[in-house]
Amino acid sequence: MSGRTARAERSEGTRDLILVTAERLFAEHGVVAVSNRQISEAAGQGNNAAVGYHFGTKADLVRAIARRHAERLEELRLDMVAEVQDSPDVRDWVACLVRPSTVHLAELGSPTWNARFSAQVMTDPALRPIIIEEALTAPSLHQCLAGLNRCLPKLPAAVRAERDAMARQLMVHMLAERERALADGTPTPRASWHDAGTGMIDAIAGIFLAPVTKTGKGSRS
Repeated sequence: MSGRTARAERSEGTRDLILVTAERLFAEHGVVAVSNRQISEAAGQGNNAAVGYHFGTKADLVRAIARRHAERLEELRLDMVAEVQDSPDVRDWVACLVRPSTVHLAELGSPTWNARFSAQVMTDPALRPIIIEEALTAPSLHQCLAGLNRCLPKLPAAVRAERDAMARQLMVHMLAERERALADGTPTPRASWHDAGTGMIDAIAGIFLAPVTKTGKGSRS
């Protein structure tokens, strides 16, 4: 093995260690509360500037963590989209949105930190756009949303946007809550990630299919 190859492999190993460590610390303590120096120390790096050297800014580090999981999520979602094809069933398309995350978290074993990391980032106004931008680069996500749109032709645009936000919040934070419970060893409502996914699919499908109450100027708050 050449010296250059060995150095490249060591550098890649250091990058992976930093990513895993940062994801865990961000998940457990929040992004703002964790400094690059703390990440470097927790990752066993003698150089406290290791995070900046390998990734640049904290925003760059957050993006790298998101991308670390993106390939597998896209692979899972593409398979699910191909399976449902042109289904007219809202639940099928909601499953394509939910199942990749629950399958991936189950595959990672225990403990995991990705769901809590995502929830922490989504509550940070400065970093939240990174997660959204990264998600929107996935072709399969656009296919899912298009399939869902075809199933909801009569849902007013404003109501659809509102329910999209509700569904996103439910998914992000319920995944994080289950992950936190598993890490803490506390009871969970569902026995497995698969069963938890089923519950979320039921709930999110119900959100999209719920009746729309018309409101007017005279409506009470």
